[in-house]
Amino acid sequence: MAGTKMLKLPEVLEEIEMSRAAFYRMRARGKAPKLIKLPNGQLRCRRSDLDKWWSSMEDAA
Repeated sequence: MAGTKMLKLPEVLEEIEMSRAAFYRMRARGKAPKLIKLPNGQLRCRRSDLDKWWSSMEDAA
């Protein structure tokens, strides 16, 4: 995992310009980027996973 850019949830929300509530609704439907839950309960998203999600959104449009 060394060298892998991990984004905090607020960073992801800022980039995709979405509220936390809207993000969690999207996540409940299985449409959100893949997240990793750390042992302390915090959520992280790999930069590569967010980029893949962006690509899938372009394909869907």
